[in-house]
Amino acid sequence: MDTDLTIVPPWLQLAYTAFLVVLIPVYWKNYGPGNFLWFSDIALFSVGIVLWTSSGLLLSMTAVGVLALEIIWNLDYFGRLLTGRQLLGLSAYMFDKSKSLFLRGLSLFHVVLPILVVWLLAQWGYQPEALYWQSALAWVVLPLTYFLTDPQENINWVFGPGNSPQHSIPARLYFLAVMLFFPLGVYLPSHFLLKWIFN
Repeated sequence: MDTDLTIVPPWLQLAYTAFLVVLIPVYWKNYGPGNFLWFSDIALFSVGIVLWTSSGLLLSMTAVGVLALEIIWNLDYFGRLLTGRQLLGLSAYMFDKSKSLFLRGLSLFHVVLPILVVWLLAQWGYQPEALYWQSALAWVVLPLTYFLTDPQENINWVFGPGNSPQHSIPARLYFLAVMLFFPLGVYLPSHFLLKWIFN
């Protein structure tokens, strides 16, 4: 599907870019560069590129890669905000009062990001080849995360299914399962759903 950059208002391009200019140094200082390997952070930067380049493929990769996870994050966040109860713990850091309100507020990009992705998909459609490109990207990002980041940070859950590393099975075997889980357990179902809704 052909895309038209004019559907993206200039104010949105500028506001989004300004947000990234603020977020990047703050995250770097507080979380370190490894934090940018989170798939959600990669998606955040990808959408910034999409807004300026009108890349339908990159938009579709972002959608198939993180849209489902972002929706789950929002359910977790707003569920706890409304009920006071932790559901999955994905957004637990948003309620950590040891972190500044400003720092936590920056993470509200998780609320805006899926809305923006869905809006753009409605304009441009979904490109099915994104499944293969996103899987390839994951198979680059996940090993980088595994070998270059602190297991205690558990970025992209490469060391355990929760906030901490797991010790039930060998670490390498668990990592192999993660390498298969994202393409088969997240991307493939998202791919079929996105094809059905947006094509």
